[in-house]
This record gives sequence, structure tokens and C-alpha cells, in this order.
Amino acid sequence: MKWLSVVLALSAPSHAYLRFGCATLSVQRLDPIVEPGKVPSAHVHQIIGGNAFNATMDPTIDVAQKATCTSCSFTEDLSNYWTAVLYFKARNGSYKRVPQYPNALLGSLTGGMTVYYLQQDFNSNGNTKITSFKPGFRMTVGTPTAKSGNNPGLRYTCLQDVMTRFPETAAFPDKPCPAGIMAIHHFPACWDGKNLDSPNHQDHMYNTGKGGFVTAGACPSSHPVRMPQVALETMWDTRPFNDKSLWPADGSQPFVWSYGSDNNGLGTHADYLFGWKGDALQRTMDSKPLLSNGLKTQSVAESNKCTIPSTVKENIDGWLDALPGM
Repeated sequence: MKWLSVVLALSAPSHAYLRFGCATLSVQRLDPIVEPGKVPSAHVHQIIGGNAFNATMDPTIDVAQKATCTSCSFTEDLSNYWTAVLYFKARNGSYKRVPQYPNALLGSLTGGMTVYYLQQDFNSNGNTKITSFKPGFRMTVGTPTAKSGNNPGLRYTCLQDVMTRFPETAAFPDKPCPAGIMAIHHFPACWDGKNLDSPNHQDHMYNTGKGGFVTAGACPSSHPVRMPQVALETMWDTRPFNDKSLWPADGSQPFVWSYGSDNNGLGTHADYLFGWKGDALQRTMDSKPLLSNGLKTQSVAESNKCTIPSTVKENIDGWLDALPGM
């Protein structure tokens, strides 16, 4: 099953981590964390994971008990993950959704993302107990109103090919990228040990990351519980738009996120809603040699089949005069 990659560290001593693909579950204007119950939400999201996803997602209900399939490789992961959608803005002011393609080693997945669950970093888990998220847990990272790139967990890579990983930048690349743009979202991994959510969906967590896949700092006393660090990678296929004659006349880059005219990308953000079955995730975090030990997997075809119908009936593709909801 080549699309499932449980990767070991490149140097000893090593510990494993989860790296797996999830196909697109849906692309539509819903956001049950930030705008619960609102149909449609303010902007378009790409969503992966379990098919229990809906506009409300009652936090008192364990989504792992409601979902009947997942677009992710591990069948016990019925969580949901979502980010904004990337659009190309033409010189005439019209917009076109940027297509996606699967990450390296993930086979013929339909769009989607690559998901990581890191113990701490690629080389060592620091002998720290990693505590799984709990049913009802949710969090976000980033904010669409951000005007600076001071969050080290949010980065872009200008892809020279599908294997490119560096350098990472806080803003969109400012030149055409030969193989597209990868957007990277690293969630915080220190929990206050009490709250499954907070009013802004971030204060119950604390980020000690230093950017990229590197060792995170120790958790502070206010947020003492080390949890898995969730990271998302999305491969945006910007190649159809690499003709500079299509770019703005001033030469500035032409890509914007679906939440508005953020043409520097600093407001990128992502949402996470926990939905692993039973103790499956805790077992993986307790398993030092191979994190996927005992987890059940499914084929790419099965992942691609898990989708949900769009609640919001609107055109999000083709050439648009305005971003949906904007």
C-alpha cells in the first residue's frame, strides 16, 4: 500500500510518526467550529476525514460513533480537518479555484491533504508521555485577519518537484513555482489539561514549536500536557497559472485564499476536530517502534469513495466574478 507512509527518522536514534493521506471529503462553505450551525459559512473550505461532518458538530457527541466512513487511510481516524481553499485571481478580477494533487507516495488520492501526528520531532520523542486528544476536542491554528507572519507553524514551500520540502516562507512564494505551492499547517501540541475547546478555539492550547518539522520546546506550566502535534500539508497545483502574462501587471503574485483578498497568505488557518475510535490514537502514541502498529488501513479507492453531498448549493469552480461568500 504505497500511499500509506509510516516514515522513520533519517538518523538514529529514531522513533516513528504517522504520515498518511486523506482524500477530499467535500469542498463547501461550512465551518462547524468557528461558525457552528451557519449555512453557508463565510468562506469555502476543503474538508477531509469522517463523513459525520456537518454544519453543527455537537461537541457532546463523539463523531467516531456517528461517522460510517473516512477519507483517510486509517479507518479508525474519523476526525475532520479543514483549511481555506486557494484561488487564482486574474488580471480582470475574476477567480478560479486552484486544483490539488496528492503528496508523494500517496497514490491516486482525490485532492485532500497529508496528515502528520508527531510525537515531538522526527528524531526523538524526548521520553515525554504523549496524551491523545479526547472526544469533543477541537482547535484551530492561524487566523484570516492576520497581517504578519509570526506564527512559525504556518508556512509555504515553492515546489520544484513533488519531493521539495525547503525553504519554507511565511508568505506566498512571489514567483511561479515549477510544481505548485505546498501549504503547511502545524497545530500547537501543549494542552491546558482541562478544556476541550476555548472561545477562540486556541487558548486551551499553546505552541512551543519553532517552525517546520523540528524539535518543539517544553510545555509551559499553564499548558503542561504534551499532545500529538498535528500537521497538514496541501499540494496546490498552481502550474496552470504559471504564465506571468496572467499575473497582475505589477508582477505581484496572483493567489488568494477563499476568505478574501489576502494576497500575501499570512492569514492562512486550519481547523481540527478529533474523532479517532476508542483508544486507537493513544495506542499509537504509546508505541515507540512503530506508531501504526495495530491500526487498520483501507485502499485509496475506499478513501476516495468517502464523500458527503454539498449542503450549500453554489458554484465554487469555473471562472467566478467574486469569491463565494465575498
